[in-house]
Amino acid sequence: MSVNTTSVSAPAHTSLEDRDVFFVDGVRTPFGRAGEKGIYHGTRADDLAVKAVRGLLSRNPEVPAEKIDEIAMAATTQTGDQGLTIGRTVGLLSGIPESVPGFAIDRMCAGAMTAVTSLAGGIAFGSYDVVIAGGVEHMGNHPMGADADPNPRFLSEKIVDPQALNMGNTAENLHDRFPEITKERADSYAVASQQKLAKAYEHNQIQPDLVQVAAQRPGEGWAVNTVDEPPRPNTTMESLADLRTPFRAHGRVTAGNAAGLNDGATAAMLASGTAVRELGLTPKMRMVSFAFAGVSPDVMGYGPVPATEKALAKAGLKISDIGLFEINEAFAVQVLSFLDFYGIDQNDERVNRYGGAIAVGHPLASSGVRLMTQLARQFDEDHSVRYGITTMCIGLGMGGTVIWENPNHADFGTKA
Repeated sequence: MSVNTTSVSAPAHTSLEDRDVFFVDGVRTPFGRAGEKGIYHGTRADDLAVKAVRGLLSRNPEVPAEKIDEIAMAATTQTGDQGLTIGRTVGLLSGIPESVPGFAIDRMCAGAMTAVTSLAGGIAFGSYDVVIAGGVEHMGNHPMGADADPNPRFLSEKIVDPQALNMGNTAENLHDRFPEITKERADSYAVASQQKLAKAYEHNQIQPDLVQVAAQRPGEGWAVNTVDEPPRPNTTMESLADLRTPFRAHGRVTAGNAAGLNDGATAAMLASGTAVRELGLTPKMRMVSFAFAGVSPDVMGYGPVPATEKALAKAGLKISDIGLFEINEAFAVQVLSFLDFYGIDQNDERVNRYGGAIAVGHPLASSGVRLMTQLARQFDEDHSVRYGITTMCIGLGMGGTVIWENPNHADFGTKA
């Protein structure tokens, strides 16, 4: 692996197409553990999103706020402090001019990813030049599934298996479908995720993209949160072996090989080729293609496979062309089923170099932009990689994948 840590603009010989979609920058808050003991207990979700957006703008002073054409902010539970058209709410609270519109998006775990792809379509069509996309989830304030009211026809007409309404059950179903993915393999993957995140922290690969958040827990003083709360770097195979399997007696899915319940927010800036030129921006990634796909809701975690197949076909690429993978780790079995489909070893150095959601956390609708921000930093570190993907499973049986090109690669902008 050749590594170059020098940040560069797109090669001088490369022309930027006006309607190409570029990932300019991405940030996030430190992720917290949901619940009364978490760092964001007592903090509003919309305030977390505002922190992310303000942090993004302060890092990119060459982009005047009035140049922003749209804000899309995702949340899975859109009530209370995650309601009131949160994209618009966050724009107003962030000090962005009231002339800049905003809207809310929900595609469960892929909310922020869908915010990015939706606004990317607007850029490609010519409606936007600079946009902000992101997501927020405060699972302490809004527990997953709270106040949900599934249509009775789901069950009466057998449209959706009752177990599919619980994501943990769908992960156990994946273990059933692929018996070669044992609990031991899932635990081994989870330990590696924790270790990789710890190493990334040691090398200062996570901290530069975190926005500090001052928060006050009820009855306590203020604290400035600068690092993620969920990681457990001392996790071992032995410590995971005897964890309870809450979704099935003698099951395989545990709190140790799945993402936790978390609070956090993300924000990203996208721009057209025109805006990149006119504002003198240094893009971190170019969007090549994206795709979403549906699968049976009872094996929700398999969604990234057909989504990736569609995205590769649209891009005219093969899986062997992909040099980096950022796969959301809702469950270890979900990642392993994807890797097994493509014949990729679970310890392949291309996969989740900084660890993943099992270690860092998964505040549902925010996670898509975390994947992109981490991939962008890896592109900057490794100029030998031309293409990378961000992919994730989505509740009720879906998957989403975005393929990105590295502007630092020697062949950037040429035909694949």
